[in-house]
Amino acid sequence: MCNFFIKLTERGKMKLYHGSNVGVEKPKILQNNRFLDFGNGFYLTSDFEQASKWAGLITKRRKTGNPIVSVFEIKKVNLENLKVLKFEYANEEWLKYISKNRTSKIFDEDLDIVIGAVANDTTMPVLNLYLNGIYDEKEALKRLLPQKLKDQYAFKTEKALEKLKFVELMQV
Repeated sequence: MCNFFIKLTERGKMKLYHGSNVGVEKPKILQNNRFLDFGNGFYLTSDFEQASKWAGLITKRRKTGNPIVSVFEIKKVNLENLKVLKFEYANEEWLKYISKNRTSKIFDEDLDIVIGAVANDTTMPVLNLYLNGIYDEKEALKRLLPQKLKDQYAFKTEKALEKLKFVELMQV
């Protein structure tokens, strides 16, 4: 049974948020050429503020659309048959996993969902120094751990996406 629900409601549900320049009611896994922390997938967070900031950033970067947060709900009971990899915090395993995804195309076809900390703009300088061999794992983690890293949920398969229930679109 999955035990990664941080913000469960009284009915065993959790809200997840996706920020973008367009509303997303039916999520898709886009195959892209970018190297993302957890590889290809539909990315969400349990932090509304983080999704709102991301929506604003994407809208500004793409110069089109409006900042919108798509709200989804997921039931804990629906995840019992999914393969979930969860990084409890930014540790060596997390650092190696995102480093591999940031430097090459890795396809975890056997994983449905990957959960862990976000490597964001404040963490990228440290990650780049690690990837370039200037910092070893110990030094990189020492510099990353004091930061208040937000979470991300990468839904990597259609099977996982089917468990998400669309709730609403919120313009931010």
